[in-house]
Amino acid sequence: MLVLSVLFLTLSGFAQGKIEVVCDSLGSRLTIDGKPFFLKGMNWDYYPIGTNYTYSLWEKPDDIIKAALNSEMTLLKKMGVNVIRQYNTIPPRWIQYIYETYGIYTMINHSFGRYGMTIHGTWYGNTDYCKEDVKEQLLQEVDNFVKTYQGTPGVLMYLLGNENNYGLFWSGAESEDLPIGENIHDRRARCLYELLNEATLRIKAVDTSIPVAICNGDLQFIDIIADVCKDIDVLGVNSYRGDSFDILFNDVKEKLKKPVLLTEFGADAYNAVTLQEAQQEQAEILLNNWQEIYLNASGMGENDNCIGGFTFQFSDGWWKYGQTTHLDIHDNHASWKNGGYKFDYVPNENNMNEEWFGICAKGQPDDKGLYELIPRKAYEALHSIHGIDPYQSTPTAIVQYFDIVRDQIKE
Repeated sequence: MLVLSVLFLTLSGFAQGKIEVVCDSLGSRLTIDGKPFFLKGMNWDYYPIGTNYTYSLWEKPDDIIKAALNSEMTLLKKMGVNVIRQYNTIPPRWIQYIYETYGIYTMINHSFGRYGMTIHGTWYGNTDYCKEDVKEQLLQEVDNFVKTYQGTPGVLMYLLGNENNYGLFWSGAESEDLPIGENIHDRRARCLYELLNEATLRIKAVDTSIPVAICNGDLQFIDIIADVCKDIDVLGVNSYRGDSFDILFNDVKEKLKKPVLLTEFGADAYNAVTLQEAQQEQAEILLNNWQEIYLNASGMGENDNCIGGFTFQFSDGWWKYGQTTHLDIHDNHASWKNGGYKFDYVPNENNMNEEWFGICAKGQPDDKGLYELIPRKAYEALHSIHGIDPYQSTPTAIVQYFDIVRDQIKE
């Protein structure tokens, strides 16, 4: 049992109030009724083994939904998660249920054409944000999006997109090597971010009570974002840089001057070299990531512009490799390479295992599609560090606390 001079944040007792981003001499932070709220988030979904993205928990009977939520949200609340990320397939009543039952907020996400669109009856796998009919349809979707979720207790933030900049390069939904060379795509990127800004203004014209963020793939096109996407409240970033985010927070501070939220980051729990589970390595990387997130919070004295993060992800996605085949096999084929994950990186070899990013392993489903989760070391590590409220702590105390947790997970 750790006893340290840091204050702990309980999830119970929160009341839905005015949510806004505050920027002052101390930095940038999210507040609820004037009180700072640091986002300790999780990318959460519910896909039983043998299913894929076509499965929807929300189409099941209420008793099954409640049973699934009780199992998952209890674990999330226990580890100190205070907000989950969900796409706009979740009905508002379940956002309210999660908030009122477990004290966990939801950041609600519209993908903004990231995975293709049907235009005039024809499917397009890559969305062209420069086309007028695409713009018209997406803006109408955003209008419906905000009208659906406006006033729902538990909604913390609107999020538009999911690394749509990569959709300008990639041909499908699976993760690939990160693109290099931006110039030939600048025109299409400018159309994307201009439209995201217009969508942001459309949301704010209806609902000013909740901040609006976009979700970018790392900091690609940040100069264009700064030029044409000025009305967002928060820059959300999916960043997979391994042990460290390096100068990410400083780059955002210098180039965009907006609060930054890590909408995705993490490490897989599989070693592509030894072909064995890598719980220790996953936990250590996540601790390093979260320490940087905490130390870049408002008032910490570094960049003071980070309002929190969302670990990717809560449980393994057995469908991620191939997406439609071998759904009952926990595939260990690495699908892309990343030198930031040194524990299994070999030059020119893939080392990122999409099906192993869970901080919990997944058990087999019963006849109702319900399953149990098996927490990994990363779960225990995050359970320990999510008790810290950086707004009530000091950089020295945070570093000391993380060092103790690192020693604990080695035992």
